[in-house]
Amino acid sequence: MSENWSAASLLEATGSYWQGCTIMAGVRLDLFNQLNSHADSASALATRIGADARGLQMLLRALAALDLLEMDEDGIYRCTPSAMQLLVAESAHYLANIISHQHHLVESWAQLDQAVKSGHPQRQHSSFSNHAWQESFQLGMQDLANLIAPQLVPQIPIGKRSKMLDLGGGPGTWSIHFCRHNPRLHATIFDLPASQNLAENAVSRANMSNRIDFYAGDFNQARLPDRYDLVWMSHILHGESTENCRALVAKAAAALNPEGLLIIHEFILDDHGPGPVYPALFALNMLLGTESGASYSEADLGRMITGAGLETPHRLALPPQSRSGILIAQKRA
Repeated sequence: MSENWSAASLLEATGSYWQGCTIMAGVRLDLFNQLNSHADSASALATRIGADARGLQMLLRALAALDLLEMDEDGIYRCTPSAMQLLVAESAHYLANIISHQHHLVESWAQLDQAVKSGHPQRQHSSFSNHAWQESFQLGMQDLANLIAPQLVPQIPIGKRSKMLDLGGGPGTWSIHFCRHNPRLHATIFDLPASQNLAENAVSRANMSNRIDFYAGDFNQARLPDRYDLVWMSHILHGESTENCRALVAKAAAALNPEGLLIIHEFILDDHGPGPVYPALFALNMLLGTESGASYSEADLGRMITGAGLETPHRLALPPQSRSGILIAQKRA
């Protein structure tokens, strides 16, 4: 982000939620799937989906101004190629689930000042069911992992290791991609029982049921299964306090065979200086949604890892646009 703010750039940043909420509304109303299957006028689409014609006309026009819809001279709307790639369910790059999850976060972000004053989360589930929250979150994580895992997993050197524990693995997307890229590998997804059906269905669709299984449990409470060659921890530490993170890393280390690998995938803060921007902002998201979650620096995570008796980790070089980082540490023989 530019260090030299102008009035224009500052107002653009503080008003950017208008664009986000416009796209979220389009997703929540299923407009992109509707218009992908049948291009239509605002009035006809309003009848189809049971919306107010005036309000829908305004929303469609705004989405067209954002280049997510096209409007022809007869007032017929259809999806742009970008929308077809990212916002239509049949696309392999579908992101509407994570956008629905972001919709659930908007109300709490408007209360950030109160979270800073009180030190307590502001996120309330009163406006939607727990099921809706969980579904958009789990499917959103699945969509994001499917987007980045094909590029990321081939860069992660696991050698001939053949048994992986996917800690907090949710829908199992990372396990699926690791097993696809490493034919010798078998994986166990460890997560809460609520994730089991989604994970097992995803594994079955990927024809991986003979190589990936599911172990239900709370990783903060339960003893982890052990004798693994690799423990993968993707985006679970930021939801925990420093004390819980140390305990989780120690549990993961104990689950490893000698010379096994612990691999941590997180939004990682710089050791010196305030950035990068996304991990710094993500820490605020944890303030809003958890009692003790945070973003951690490479040095913070390194101390947790070596404190668990593993070797000093090395960081895998990732492109800046990934917004995340990976630390890899080996258990001593």
